[in-house]
Amino acid sequence: MTAAHSSSRSGSAPAYIDTSRASIARVYDTALGGKDNYPADREVVDKLRQVAPEIEQFTVDHRAFLVRVVRFLAGQAGIDQFLDLGSGLPTAENTHQAAQRLCPEARVVYVDNDPSVVAHGRALLEENDQTFFSPGDLTHPAEVLEDPVVTRNIDFSRPLALLQMGTLHHYDESDLSCAEIMKQYVDALPSGSYVALSHFLDPQDDDSVVARRMEDVFLHSPLGTGRFRTRDQILAMMPGLDLVEPGLELCVKWWPDGPMLSPLVPAQRCIAGVVGRKP
Repeated sequence: MTAAHSSSRSGSAPAYIDTSRASIARVYDTALGGKDNYPADREVVDKLRQVAPEIEQFTVDHRAFLVRVVRFLAGQAGIDQFLDLGSGLPTAENTHQAAQRLCPEARVVYVDNDPSVVAHGRALLEENDQTFFSPGDLTHPAEVLEDPVVTRNIDFSRPLALLQMGTLHHYDESDLSCAEIMKQYVDALPSGSYVALSHFLDPQDDDSVVARRMEDVFLHSPLGTGRFRTRDQILAMMPGLDLVEPGLELCVKWWPDGPMLSPLVPAQRCIAGVVGRKP
């Protein structure tokens, strides 16, 4: 157990973790029912719950989408190396677990610069010799792609999967645009590679009201980030890729594990995902 994990509920924290500000990874951890979070993180989720009571389901759907995507990539697509950008805190089913269940030799490199995640990432290295961690900033593609942990453990001469899950909606495009960031990553991938991306969605219909209310909470909370972008804005982040059916779709509807027995609630219609293959 890392220091961050053991102290979060007790009110103390390692000196390198700023608990006065919400963390993207810890807010997600809160919504997933985890324990690696602090009052500022829980405040964000409490405020989100006021405008979207189903926020926990929203987060669960997103995690389930990630797992289904990884199963597809490690299974049908035959991918055995994964570069997971903005990996977040450990949950019940992480990328390396989902991938290695189908492909035991799969190698996974996690990239995240959140101090809480870095602590967990280093602990993870001791548990799985096919899993690696790089404390990089995913909004600087050149630095990530040149990082020694990445270059040693990902073979860019053959297909890989790049995961950009639930990350770029927390980027304000103050430097590069999201589309420019993704183009740099896609350009670096060999033919036959896959890119999987998920993002907060402004559906541009009646549910846009919920999307904008959630966005307002994200932007004016201790987190301060969280943009809901349109379908066209999200698809611009997948340049030159052949989209896997059904293309850009709500996370909950992208190859679900079974029939949907209940109608979707508004928040579920405000997060979408897509997978594409580089020709």
